[in-house]
Amino acid sequence: MRDRFITFSSTLSVMIALAGGPALALETSAGEMRITPVVDGLEMPWGFDFLPGGGVLISEKAGVLLRVKEGRAEPLSGLPEVADRGQGGLLDVLVPEDFAQSREIFMTYAKPQEDGGAGTAVLRAVLPEAGTALQDVQLIFEMTQGNSSGRHFGSRLVEGPDDTLFVTVGELGEAAAAQDLSRHNGSVLRIGRDGSVPQDNPFIGTAGAQAAIWSFGHRNPQGAAMDAEGRLWVAEHGAKGGDEVNLIERAGNYGWPVISYGTHYSGAKIGEGTEKPGLTQPVFYWDPSIAPSGMVFLEDSAVPAWDGDALVGSLKFDFISRLSGEPLREVERIEAPETGRVRDVDQGPDGAIWFLSEIDGTLYRMTPQTGAGEDG
Repeated sequence: MRDRFITFSSTLSVMIALAGGPALALETSAGEMRITPVVDGLEMPWGFDFLPGGGVLISEKAGVLLRVKEGRAEPLSGLPEVADRGQGGLLDVLVPEDFAQSREIFMTYAKPQEDGGAGTAVLRAVLPEAGTALQDVQLIFEMTQGNSSGRHFGSRLVEGPDDTLFVTVGELGEAAAAQDLSRHNGSVLRIGRDGSVPQDNPFIGTAGAQAAIWSFGHRNPQGAAMDAEGRLWVAEHGAKGGDEVNLIERAGNYGWPVISYGTHYSGAKIGEGTEKPGLTQPVFYWDPSIAPSGMVFLEDSAVPAWDGDALVGSLKFDFISRLSGEPLREVERIEAPETGRVRDVDQGPDGAIWFLSEIDGTLYRMTPQTGAGEDG
């Protein structure tokens, strides 16, 4: 594995530019933004999260977890085999709020299964202060009955209250399974940090149901985030049209494949139409599909005019969608040469907007042009 060198800001205690060239300017509704490459040369990056003190963890789909710290990107050892095929591989990474005390991190990945298929799984590991070997690596969740489709693993991680994790799981291309509570396919799960099932989950005691399920009827949720009120949202892929933004409710059924605002790729109708009693409507949907991936709600950000808004990456049309208002609606598309297949987007500890471009293999940082000299 080659080293990838960057520089750090001593004043902000976060990484700043040097990876791939000079910062570039972009006009937005909030004024001119500066987009700066932070780490380049990444190979199919999928997720990232911030470490205290200025470091970043970045996952690469082939099964590489990078720690970027002190000007160097180094691979961490100790990961299990991942099913790097189709949309599967090493996927999301989460650094919890208590990392400085616990040193724990969490990852999702496509886990090879005995029948030759693969399913979404969650790992917990300890990241030591020194050295590159992960410690105490444990499988804490594995979905039942994966398959060999290589599609729709979902796989975002969000830290919930009371030592819980929310995990998004796609239906692996088996649409009907998203309505089957005996399977994890097409659901948002709620588990403890040790993989246990919280006793207030909605389907505990329901005959045949998987107790980890929090909501179901999802297709392929690749974006997930908490807002300032502590509400969980997901952004999920539809088929041809009908990508959705959903506010997640306990025990909610989000309708796939019974209802949808899209069609099959053949143009055929999906299910029973766009709504049905007992099935939860999306707050917003895109038609045509944008292929949403990665999601964040901004709070005390470097762009105060956007605080409270959600940002969602687009894999298909190469932009970042900004959603605002009550209910949420798309109000702006942040588009530049650097926003090619935005796989993940987040707000950094410095308030800046950070995003991963899958096409460029680059982690970027976006800040208002005003005050550019602060980074040195």
